[in-house]
Order: sequence, then structure tokens, then C-alpha cells
Amino acid sequence: MTKTIIYLTRHGQTKWNLQKRMQGHQNSALTRLGEQQAEWLKNRLAGEKLEAIYSSTSPRAVHTAQILSGDHALPIRQLDALMEINMGAWEGMNTEQIQQDYPLQYTQFFTRPDLYIPVGSGETYRQLEQRVIPSIERILTDHAGQKLLIVTHRITLKVIMAYFSNKTLQEIGEMPDILSTALCKVNFTDNIPHIDMYGDTSHYLPNGSDIAG
Repeated sequence: MTKTIIYLTRHGQTKWNLQKRMQGHQNSALTRLGEQQAEWLKNRLAGEKLEAIYSSTSPRAVHTAQILSGDHALPIRQLDALMEINMGAWEGMNTEQIQQDYPLQYTQFFTRPDLYIPVGSGETYRQLEQRVIPSIERILTDHAGQKLLIVTHRITLKVIMAYFSNKTLQEIGEMPDILSTALCKVNFTDNIPHIDMYGDTSHYLPNGSDIAG
């Protein structure tokens, strides 16, 4: 019987998160709080014997992964496939402006991912799924029987967790949000996934639960 454990998390809070600007493939640096969120999660994972750490190539995810690596002394394996969904023309825009200019697309982005069509040269949820899921499957194959950590992004992480939950693209719109450095945990026994944790923020210090993602 082979047992594999994957911890997955979203990067720490960024400056654009505070400004309510869409990031996608563009980047914004972690805030001091974002770094602190990563420290909290690092302490939470300190007792875990991780054997690999993967990260999106986006600097905000890599920075988070570097903090999380702590004393594990593991290289950060960076993959483009783990990047956030490409948001096209929305990247860098304030969410209030997007809601005003593209109300239908904005609503569909969060509530009906199966209907969402990006403005400009962005990705659909299906295209994101086709990009990230084969990469996740390769990671599982390469690290069968091991314990590892993956640092990625809000929408990408929801697509991954939907896949493990056998949910449709439409059902992703019903899934709870995933806050900065919120932790997911998936156990695989003989390649069958079991979700032990989804979007858990119990490592946040008191009064930290109201942090905007």
C-alpha cells in the first residue's frame, strides 16, 4: 500500500491583494503581513518531514515557498504550470473597475467558471485545468509514497482541489474561497485521494482570520 501526502497552499498576502487588483500572471510583492502569514504556516509545518517543495514561478509564490522551506533544506522546484489563471486584460485592474466594465464576466469568473470567457488573451477555467492537472499528476507519480508541499494561487488551487474532489467546473463556483497561506491537505492511498483539509487558517494568530486574501 502506497501512501502519498500533499500539502497545498496559496501564496501570502500581496500589495495588489490589499489594493484589490487582479494579479494573474503579473506579480506583486508580498506585504509584511504576507511574509508573516508564511512564517505562521512554516511553524505549523515544522514537524512535517517534507521530501519536496514545488512552487509556481510567480515571484510571490516563490517568496512564500522560500519562507515555508524553513529548516527543510529542500530546493524550490518551480513550474510555470502552477501559475495563476491568466486573467488577460483584467491583470493590474482594480476589481471595482472590472465589476463596472465587465459585470457579467466578473460574476461568472467567481460563480459560473464553466461559462466564464476571459477579456483579452486570458485563460478559461478549462484551459487552466488542462495546464495544471497533468503537472499535478506528474508530481504525484514522481513522489509516490512521499510527503510534499505545493505553493500556488487562489484559482489554480481551487481547480486542483476540485479535481481531487471530483467536482465539475460549474461546482468550483460553489467551493469556499481560499485565503492567503490557507492550507489544504490531500492523502493518497494507492492513488485514491482523500481530502483531510481545505483552506484551513488555524495557523493565523488571534484576530488574523479577517485578513483579506
